[in-house]
Amino acid sequence: MNPLSEVLTVSRLRDGYRRAEFTPLQVAEQVLARLKSGCPREVFISVVDDGAFLARARQLNDQLQQDPGILERQALFGIPYAVKDNIDVAGMPTTCACPAFAYTPERSATVVERIEAAGGLLVGKTNLDQFATGLVGTRSPYGEVKNPFNPDYVSGGSSSGSAVAVALGFAAFALGTDTAGSGRVPAGFCNLVGIKPTPGLVSTRGVFPACKSLDCVSVLAHTVADGWDVLTVLAGLDAADTYSRPIAALGPVTRKVRIGIPMPLEFRGDALAAAAFQAAVATLKEDPAFVFAEIPFAPFAEVAALLYDGPWVAERRLALADFFEHHAADMNPTVRAVIGKAEGKTAMDAFAAAYTLEAGKRMAESVFTDIDLMLVPTAPTHHTRAAVAADPVAKNSDFGTYTNFVNLLGMSALALPGPFRRDGLPAGITLIDAGGGDHRLAEFARRIEARLHRRLGCGELEPPRTAKALPPLPDSEPMITVAVVGAHLSGMPLNWQLAERGGRLLCAARTAPCYRFFALPGTVPPKPGLIQVASDGAAIDLEIWQLPVRNYGSFVADIPSPLGIGTLLLDDGSQVQGFLCEAHATAGAEDISHFGGWRAYRAHSAASA
Repeated sequence: MNPLSEVLTVSRLRDGYRRAEFTPLQVAEQVLARLKSGCPREVFISVVDDGAFLARARQLNDQLQQDPGILERQALFGIPYAVKDNIDVAGMPTTCACPAFAYTPERSATVVERIEAAGGLLVGKTNLDQFATGLVGTRSPYGEVKNPFNPDYVSGGSSSGSAVAVALGFAAFALGTDTAGSGRVPAGFCNLVGIKPTPGLVSTRGVFPACKSLDCVSVLAHTVADGWDVLTVLAGLDAADTYSRPIAALGPVTRKVRIGIPMPLEFRGDALAAAAFQAAVATLKEDPAFVFAEIPFAPFAEVAALLYDGPWVAERRLALADFFEHHAADMNPTVRAVIGKAEGKTAMDAFAAAYTLEAGKRMAESVFTDIDLMLVPTAPTHHTRAAVAADPVAKNSDFGTYTNFVNLLGMSALALPGPFRRDGLPAGITLIDAGGGDHRLAEFARRIEARLHRRLGCGELEPPRTAKALPPLPDSEPMITVAVVGAHLSGMPLNWQLAERGGRLLCAARTAPCYRFFALPGTVPPKPGLIQVASDGAAIDLEIWQLPVRNYGSFVADIPSPLGIGTLLLDDGSQVQGFLCEAHATAGAEDISHFGGWRAYRAHSAASA
């Protein structure tokens, strides 16, 4: 099988490796062939040397032959990927799209180290708007990165090369960065998923900063599941990054999803963009589980204005230090002008903006008490390269309408392909949630992906249809273990109480054979009661879940009498906290111990009805 006969995706490559349809070396050889025969010169600033690239692939080949189980331990094993050229890769120049600034780091960024440890196969470093300052993909001496669907239009930036590398099939995923929308706008313009994590969730050590206090490493991929697999590798505390922090994760919404759409919506007079977004909303409104509400956009726009009109532009100037002072002539004129706006900003400006931002955070908290997530167009319009050249600042600003406020407010976001515009250009939507909403956004995006997302990148394949839930991210906060035996089991009526609190299913298990199990009469929804006995007991099936400690109290508070939490003995001799019942409540209740578990009993009851 030719692994490049169709668009590269993480899931397809992993499945192919598992089935031994091709090897990492064969994939690497075909990636090289594709790069040499069809890669626009402006997509990559540098690529891995052919010999080193193939040597890495041979190393992966040998590992796979010796240990096939490595595919289950290394989530990105043999997956070709690209890195935006403001992210350090040891031994390769980091240019930030400014040759006069370039340096060669001795150590890779934390995110690159984690991908390499997970088996990734680096292809090269991609072009960007210089110093990650721009949403257009045209501000680079290495060339304007053209839109892969129509070269007259921009690809979006600043992670332009990363987006196009994935859309055209030179990498299965790519890393970008996102301070003001740089990982979301190019995703929207290139028909990709763009995951912008909660600030602090993913390390930025080894990333040359745009605004250090706001920067995020973003993931560009073809599907939500692919992007989530990558984020799972990247996420986690990094003691070497002062902005890395534990993130309190929000659980996915499993019942009615309250979706806020800001009003009035602005499309800069672009009727095709407006129609594409309206088509996406109309599709989602067909689902009765989604409830829509209008929310005011003006307060979010006020926060967004702080990013370039306020003192945060001084962070960009600070990052460049003496280089701006002595080498400004080597910079892109528009980038130089944007960063030059920092001159004259004062400490009083900084405090005034900080006050405005804090008020904005309270506003956002208030808005999100009534909604679960926000839905916006990824960009209100799509400009041509000629239009951007004629008015570079204003046209760039258009693209940031629905992105600039997100990092300032510490929020999470996910860009998702939507219905195409009638002129054949992609038009994405973006889901936004509070900080910690990364899993919630990904799970919702997974639910709606098949309804909106029709093509993988520039190919004709549709995204795979899967009902498989995405696992929560690895623990970033203290967790507590609890065993459930009845209505809280996976797929049962009360399982949402675990899911929405960020619960994670660890495994199925059984109690020790010292329990009796009863169907409690008159409970809604039906619930069982488990009691420990001294003799004549049975082993009962259960599931073991983890919950964030901060949510455990509210979970227990929702447990109605006569049920409660106690210590359960498992058949392997271990103990776990789990559901028990007050013995008096089982008087007259049907003893269902012989079924061995709640699922078997419920299946029998349904068959007998």
